[in-house]
Amino acid sequence: YFVQPHFILTTTTRNCPGTTSEQAGKSAPCQGCPNQKLCASGATKAPDPAIAEIGEKLSTVKHKILVLSGKGGVGKSTFSAHLAHALASDTTKEIALLDVDICGPSIPRIVGLEGEQVHQSGSGWSPVYVEDNLAVMSIGFLLSSPDDAVIWRGPKKNGIIKQFLRDVDWGELDYLIVDTPPGTSDEHLSIVQYLSATHVDGAIIITTPQEVSLQDVRKEIRFCQKVKMPIIGVVENMSGFVCPKCKNTSQIFPPSTGGAEKMCADLKLPLLGKVPLDPRIARSCDEGRSFLSEVPDSPAAEAYQKIVKSEFVFRKTPTQMSIVQSVTIKGQNKSCVT
Repeated sequence: YFVQPHFILTTTTRNCPGTTSEQAGKSAPCQGCPNQKLCASGATKAPDPAIAEIGEKLSTVKHKILVLSGKGGVGKSTFSAHLAHALASDTTKEIALLDVDICGPSIPRIVGLEGEQVHQSGSGWSPVYVEDNLAVMSIGFLLSSPDDAVIWRGPKKNGIIKQFLRDVDWGELDYLIVDTPPGTSDEHLSIVQYLSATHVDGAIIITTPQEVSLQDVRKEIRFCQKVKMPIIGVVENMSGFVCPKCKNTSQIFPPSTGGAEKMCADLKLPLLGKVPLDPRIARSCDEGRSFLSEVPDSPAAEAYQKIVKSEFVFRKTPTQMSIVQSVTIKGQNKSCVT
């Protein structure tokens, strides 16, 4: 069952070595932990049975795409929402958008579903629908107010992501788009681990042109390489500003080190496209409407459509992520896919 998160603060032991660590239940920080005996028994080192359950649950989803970036504020949620809208414009396709940004769920606002709630059925949680063929799930639907703070440590985040993947009645889908928070931490490890028994097409990496963004995006790319997550390609967001009147382009965020284009050339990654700045995108997101429907002939909308039609987005990646092992990160053992 789900407990309303706005008043919960987990009590995970400080300096916990991790439940899958060889020191689990044995090291000094474990003393006094209510789970010490369980960890020391070795039971926590066994593969999570939810991985196989999720693999079975998502076997009816043809394509799964993660939207990632090491940097915050580059437009991941905006891109994820509009990618889902663009795919759903083909009414013969079934699309779902999963928001795993647990602490900053903005997808409900962007797609115009703020205030909606999730309902339970015999087959699990029912997602909320934007359109007949576009389903959405977010922790934002489980909060009593959009202003509630989710004050959770890793294990709680891990648990809700597991529930989203295993307990939501996704049905048969052509595309599942997963919007993630910035970074390479708990949510990212959890989503990669839980998807390890199913085929994932790969990740689309979002960046902006300036080096302060690119340096964090390179970390995200290294994360994908370490966990053997295929990279579909990179999208450069906020790539210049095209004046809607005179059509001249201004560089609001100058690509001082060559932008995404040079980074992709250096790292031998596909550059899927460049989406220019457009104030109407922000307004559409605030108002919960699809920018692609509001201003279909704008340069930004055309860039989105080009990305969606890209051969890289529609390719079938043969890589099947199937081996789970323990990887040490910052002194803690966490299970992730390799």
